[in-house]
Amino acid sequence: MSKTSEGKPLFIVFEGGEGAGKTTQARLLGERLQALGRKVLLTREPGGTALGERLREIILRPSNERRDPRPESHLTSAAEFLLFLAARAQLIAEAIRPALGEGSIVVCDRFSASTIAYQGYGRGLELNAVRTACDLATDSLRPDLSILLDLTVDEGLARKNDGTERDAIGQESRDFHERVRIGFKELVAAEPRRWLVVDAKLPIEHVARLIWERVRGLLDEAGS
Repeated sequence: MSKTSEGKPLFIVFEGGEGAGKTTQARLLGERLQALGRKVLLTREPGGTALGERLREIILRPSNERRDPRPESHLTSAAEFLLFLAARAQLIAEAIRPALGEGSIVVCDRFSASTIAYQGYGRGLELNAVRTACDLATDSLRPDLSILLDLTVDEGLARKNDGTERDAIGQESRDFHERVRIGFKELVAAEPRRWLVVDAKLPIEHVARLIWERVRGLLDEAGS
Protein backbone atom coordinates (compact mmCIF):
# COMPACT_ATOMS: atom_id res chain seq x y z
CA MET A 1 0.00 0.00 0.00
CA SER A 2 1.42 3.38 -0.96
CA LYS A 3 1.61 6.32 1.40
CA THR A 4 -0.76 9.22 0.73
CA SER A 5 -0.84 12.81 1.92
CA GLU A 6 -3.18 11.72 4.71
CA GLY A 7 -0.91 8.90 5.86
CA LYS A 8 -0.53 5.23 5.20
CA PRO A 9 -3.72 3.20 4.78
CA LEU A 10 -4.33 0.61 7.46
CA PHE A 11 -6.70 -2.32 7.73
CA ILE A 12 -7.80 -3.03 11.31
CA VAL A 13 -10.19 -5.83 12.25
CA PHE A 14 -12.12 -6.54 15.44
CA GLU A 15 -12.72 -10.17 16.34
CA GLY A 16 -14.23 -12.06 19.25
CA GLY A 17 -17.13 -14.11 20.48
CA GLU A 18 -20.68 -13.11 21.23
CA GLY A 19 -21.18 -10.03 23.41
CA ALA A 20 -17.50 -9.03 23.44
CA GLY A 21 -18.18 -5.41 22.44
CA LYS A 22 -16.63 -5.41 18.97
CA THR A 23 -19.16 -3.02 17.43
CA THR A 24 -18.77 -0.48 20.23
CA GLN A 25 -14.98 -0.56 20.15
CA ALA A 26 -14.84 -0.38 16.36
CA ARG A 27 -17.02 2.73 16.47
CA LEU A 28 -14.93 4.35 19.20
CA LEU A 29 -11.71 3.69 17.30
CA GLY A 30 -13.20 5.05 14.08
CA GLU A 31 -14.27 8.24 15.85
CA ARG A 32 -10.83 8.73 17.37
CA LEU A 33 -9.11 8.26 14.02
CA GLN A 34 -11.48 10.71 12.37
CA ALA A 35 -10.70 13.24 15.10
CA LEU A 36 -7.07 13.06 13.92
CA GLY A 37 -8.21 14.02 10.45
CA ARG A 38 -7.90 10.54 8.97
CA LYS A 39 -10.36 9.24 6.43
CA VAL A 40 -12.03 6.13 7.92
CA LEU A 41 -14.24 3.40 6.51
CA LEU A 42 -16.14 1.68 9.33
CA THR A 43 -17.77 -1.51 8.11
CA ARG A 44 -18.91 -4.93 9.26
CA GLU A 45 -19.24 -8.56 8.24
CA PRO A 46 -21.41 -9.84 6.90
CA GLY A 47 -22.61 -6.55 5.48
CA GLY A 48 -21.14 -3.28 4.28
CA THR A 49 -22.64 -3.57 0.79
CA ALA A 50 -26.15 -4.01 -0.55
CA LEU A 51 -25.46 -7.68 -1.25
CA GLY A 52 -23.72 -8.18 2.07
CA GLU A 53 -26.63 -6.75 4.05
CA ARG A 54 -29.09 -9.03 2.24
CA LEU A 55 -26.89 -12.03 2.95
CA ARG A 56 -26.57 -10.93 6.60
CA GLU A 57 -30.33 -11.14 6.97
CA ILE A 58 -30.37 -14.63 5.49
CA ILE A 59 -27.46 -15.93 7.58
CA LEU A 60 -28.29 -14.41 10.94
CA ARG A 61 -32.08 -14.45 10.99
CA PRO A 62 -33.15 -16.71 13.88
CA SER A 63 -34.80 -19.90 12.66
CA ASN A 64 -38.06 -19.03 14.42
CA GLU A 65 -38.24 -15.75 12.47
CA ARG A 66 -37.46 -17.11 9.01
CA ARG A 67 -40.21 -16.76 6.44
CA ASP A 68 -39.99 -20.46 5.61
CA PRO A 69 -40.38 -22.47 8.84
CA ARG A 70 -39.82 -25.88 7.23
CA PRO A 71 -36.82 -27.85 8.60
CA GLU A 72 -35.25 -28.02 5.13
CA SER A 73 -35.03 -24.20 5.06
CA HIS A 74 -32.32 -24.36 7.78
CA LEU A 75 -28.92 -23.38 6.39
CA THR A 76 -26.38 -26.17 6.25
CA SER A 77 -22.93 -25.45 7.64
CA ALA A 78 -21.47 -25.42 4.14
CA ALA A 79 -24.16 -23.08 2.81
CA GLU A 80 -23.68 -20.70 5.75
CA PHE A 81 -19.91 -20.73 5.18
CA LEU A 82 -20.20 -19.95 1.47
CA LEU A 83 -22.65 -17.10 2.09
CA PHE A 84 -20.18 -15.51 4.49
CA LEU A 85 -17.48 -15.76 1.83
CA ALA A 86 -19.72 -14.26 -0.84
CA ALA A 87 -20.48 -11.29 1.40
CA ARG A 88 -16.76 -10.84 2.16
CA ALA A 89 -15.65 -11.02 -1.46
CA GLN A 90 -18.17 -8.33 -2.39
CA LEU A 91 -17.18 -6.13 0.55
CA ILE A 92 -13.50 -6.28 -0.36
CA ALA A 93 -14.06 -5.52 -4.04
CA GLU A 94 -16.69 -2.84 -3.52
CA ALA A 95 -15.54 -1.08 -0.36
CA ILE A 96 -12.36 -2.20 1.40
CA ARG A 97 -9.81 -2.22 -1.44
CA PRO A 98 -11.06 1.08 -2.90
CA ALA A 99 -10.88 2.70 0.54
CA LEU A 100 -7.35 1.45 1.15
CA GLY A 101 -6.38 2.65 -2.30
CA GLU A 102 -7.50 6.14 -1.34
CA GLY A 103 -5.38 6.12 1.82
CA SER A 104 -8.20 5.45 4.27
CA ILE A 105 -8.04 3.45 7.47
CA VAL A 106 -10.52 0.58 7.27
CA VAL A 107 -12.00 -0.63 10.57
CA CYS A 108 -14.00 -3.82 10.13
CA ASP A 109 -16.19 -5.68 12.63
CA ARG A 110 -15.15 -9.30 11.87
CA PHE A 111 -13.14 -10.77 9.01
CA SER A 112 -11.61 -14.12 8.02
CA ALA A 113 -10.59 -15.11 11.54
CA SER A 114 -14.25 -15.19 12.52
CA THR A 115 -15.00 -17.58 9.67
CA ILE A 116 -12.16 -19.87 10.70
CA ALA A 117 -13.25 -19.77 14.34
CA TYR A 118 -17.00 -20.08 13.80
CA GLN A 119 -17.31 -22.24 10.71
CA GLY A 120 -14.04 -24.16 11.11
CA TYR A 121 -13.75 -24.72 14.85
CA GLY A 122 -17.40 -24.14 15.75
CA ARG A 123 -19.18 -25.94 12.90
CA GLY A 124 -16.41 -28.47 12.36
CA LEU A 125 -15.73 -27.77 8.70
CA GLU A 126 -12.29 -28.94 7.56
CA LEU A 127 -9.84 -26.22 8.62
CA ASN A 128 -7.48 -26.34 5.65
CA ALA A 129 -10.42 -26.08 3.26
CA VAL A 130 -11.83 -23.16 5.26
CA ARG A 131 -8.49 -21.32 5.18
CA THR A 132 -8.04 -21.91 1.44
CA ALA A 133 -11.54 -20.66 0.67
CA CYS A 134 -11.01 -17.59 2.86
CA ASP A 135 -7.82 -16.76 0.95
CA LEU A 136 -9.76 -17.04 -2.30
CA ALA A 137 -12.58 -14.79 -1.09
CA THR A 138 -10.19 -12.13 0.23
CA ASP A 139 -7.71 -12.32 -2.66
CA SER A 140 -5.21 -12.92 0.19
CA LEU A 141 -5.88 -9.51 1.78
CA ARG A 142 -4.84 -9.60 5.45
CA PRO A 143 -5.38 -7.08 8.24
CA ASP A 144 -2.50 -4.97 9.49
CA LEU A 145 -3.87 -5.60 12.99
CA SER A 146 -6.49 -7.97 14.34
CA ILE A 147 -7.92 -7.12 17.76
CA LEU A 148 -9.39 -9.98 19.76
CA LEU A 149 -11.80 -8.91 22.48
CA ASP A 150 -11.66 -11.96 24.70
CA LEU A 151 -14.53 -12.87 27.00
CA THR A 152 -15.67 -16.11 28.59
CA VAL A 153 -18.55 -17.79 26.82
CA ASP A 154 -20.90 -17.45 29.79
CA GLU A 155 -20.20 -13.74 30.14
CA GLY A 156 -20.56 -13.13 26.43
CA LEU A 157 -23.85 -14.97 26.08
CA ALA A 158 -25.22 -13.21 29.17
CA ARG A 159 -24.41 -9.86 27.57
CA LYS A 160 -25.94 -10.92 24.28
CA ASN A 161 -29.13 -12.12 25.94
CA ASP A 162 -29.45 -8.81 27.79
CA GLY A 163 -29.55 -6.93 24.49
CA THR A 164 -32.20 -6.57 21.83
CA GLU A 165 -30.29 -8.25 19.00
CA ARG A 166 -31.01 -11.91 18.38
CA ASP A 167 -29.38 -13.98 15.66
CA ALA A 168 -29.09 -17.59 14.65
CA ILE A 169 -25.42 -18.01 15.55
CA GLY A 170 -25.87 -16.38 18.95
CA GLN A 171 -28.48 -19.03 19.72
CA GLU A 172 -26.06 -21.91 19.23
CA SER A 173 -25.05 -24.14 22.15
CA ARG A 174 -22.53 -23.23 24.82
CA ASP A 175 -20.23 -25.99 23.52
CA PHE A 176 -20.30 -24.41 20.06
CA HIS A 177 -19.19 -21.07 21.47
CA GLU A 178 -16.46 -22.72 23.56
CA ARG A 179 -15.05 -24.23 20.37
CA VAL A 180 -15.16 -20.81 18.73
CA ARG A 181 -13.20 -19.27 21.63
CA ILE A 182 -10.59 -22.02 21.36
CA GLY A 183 -10.35 -21.27 17.65
CA PHE A 184 -9.60 -17.60 18.23
CA LYS A 185 -6.97 -18.46 20.84
CA GLU A 186 -5.23 -20.86 18.46
CA LEU A 187 -5.23 -18.26 15.70
CA VAL A 188 -3.58 -15.77 18.06
CA ALA A 189 -1.01 -18.33 19.21
CA ALA A 190 -0.04 -19.05 15.59
CA GLU A 191 0.67 -15.39 14.74
CA PRO A 192 0.87 -13.37 17.96
CA ARG A 193 2.53 -10.34 16.34
CA ARG A 194 -0.49 -9.76 14.14
CA TRP A 195 -2.87 -9.65 17.11
CA LEU A 196 -3.78 -7.52 20.09
CA VAL A 197 -5.72 -9.45 22.74
CA VAL A 198 -7.75 -7.38 25.19
CA ASP A 199 -9.74 -8.57 28.18
CA ALA A 200 -13.29 -7.57 27.24
CA LYS A 201 -14.40 -7.67 30.89
CA LEU A 202 -12.58 -4.38 31.45
CA PRO A 203 -14.56 -1.11 31.37
CA ILE A 204 -15.31 0.17 27.88
CA GLU A 205 -13.03 3.19 28.31
CA HIS A 206 -10.14 1.00 29.49
CA VAL A 207 -10.53 -1.36 26.52
CA ALA A 208 -10.61 1.61 24.15
CA ARG A 209 -7.44 3.03 25.71
CA LEU A 210 -5.52 -0.24 25.29
CA ILE A 211 -6.63 -0.47 21.68
CA TRP A 212 -5.65 3.12 20.99
CA GLU A 213 -2.16 2.60 22.42
CA ARG A 214 -1.53 -0.18 19.89
CA VAL A 215 -3.10 1.66 16.97
CA ARG A 216 -1.22 4.86 17.84
CA GLY A 217 1.96 2.80 17.63
CA LEU A 218 1.02 1.60 14.14
CA LEU A 219 0.37 5.18 13.06
CA ASP A 220 3.73 6.31 14.47
CA GLU A 221 5.54 3.49 12.67
CA ALA A 222 3.87 4.51 9.41
CA GLY A 223 4.65 8.18 9.95
CA SER A 224 0.94 9.03 9.93
